[in-house]
Amino acid sequence: MSNFTYNEFKPPFWLTNPHLQSILPKFFAPKSPEYRRVVRKDSLGESDIAYDFYDAHPIENSENGELEQTPLIVLFHGMEGSSDSHYARALAYQMHAQGWHFVVAHFRSCGGIPASGRVFYNAGDTGELHYMLQNLRERYDNIYAVGVSLGGNALAKYMGEYGDEALCKGAAVISAPVDMSSAALSMHSFLSHRIYTPYLLNPIIKKALANDISKEEIDSIKAVNRISDFDDIFTAPRHGYRSNNDYYHSASALPYLRDVTKPLLLISAEDDPFLGFTATANDVSDCVTIIDTKHGGHVGYIRYRSDSKQAQGHDKTSKFDINWLPETVSAYFNFIGVASNK
Repeated sequence: MSNFTYNEFKPPFWLTNPHLQSILPKFFAPKSPEYRRVVRKDSLGESDIAYDFYDAHPIENSENGELEQTPLIVLFHGMEGSSDSHYARALAYQMHAQGWHFVVAHFRSCGGIPASGRVFYNAGDTGELHYMLQNLRERYDNIYAVGVSLGGNALAKYMGEYGDEALCKGAAVISAPVDMSSAALSMHSFLSHRIYTPYLLNPIIKKALANDISKEEIDSIKAVNRISDFDDIFTAPRHGYRSNNDYYHSASALPYLRDVTKPLLLISAEDDPFLGFTATANDVSDCVTIIDTKHGGHVGYIRYRSDSKQAQGHDKTSKFDINWLPETVSAYFNFIGVASNK
């Protein structure tokens, strides 16, 4: 799949800083589209899960069991993400402009719906992804997926683990920590720990404390100041792992990428402050295309446009946009044969 061509990401020199790239996009995201929310139970039948759709056109109820033929693009968001995340909004407009349906499938405890069961979400829960895709497959015939950050790791692992049985016909994965142990070490670095850890960790701790947990767990969680410590105390034992080391080893997508049998695009930036080791050509099957950009940060890829061209949904007075990722993803889907219905 190496002959996929795309527009290179070339920010001006003053916008190459990885922390600017990682932080600024949320300030220049397009407004949120009007989603259609559907709530279903998770694979365990415990927690409610929100599916936020941005339909290309109204979906008719078929009386003879015929499935919707217009492609559906499913987004699996990152840690503490939702349909309101900057990348979700940008993707929604780009996929809609292609004439495709779009949906954000939320993980447990995300999208404004608290988790009701013992488990939340973890980066290796491919069974939950498969169940979400099964729900969608009841109505849509042509499903493609996008995964971002932790959701990207889960999707990449799913594509390798399920192989021909994967329910999406192709996928794109963005800024995914496919080797979670080295990613955890990257998050321990001084700047990453100071800048990002409180932003990511505080909401997770708040959700955990609101859950049905013991006093010992409460005391331990309140003392946490690193995501890896939280994973050791909470994520790992709640999801059947022996420790955070066991969780990171078992949940990482990297060992599964050689088994991918359907088209998969991996996009990551060499300066991403969240990532450790990323996949190389020797780590993946022939079905995987790798784009390693020099700049872009973590799910960043913010551009400064000297011309007046703006992406749909963006502020027309701003010269910044975050549409390089959605444009590249939709170009890849076109490349693997998804027809635009513009």
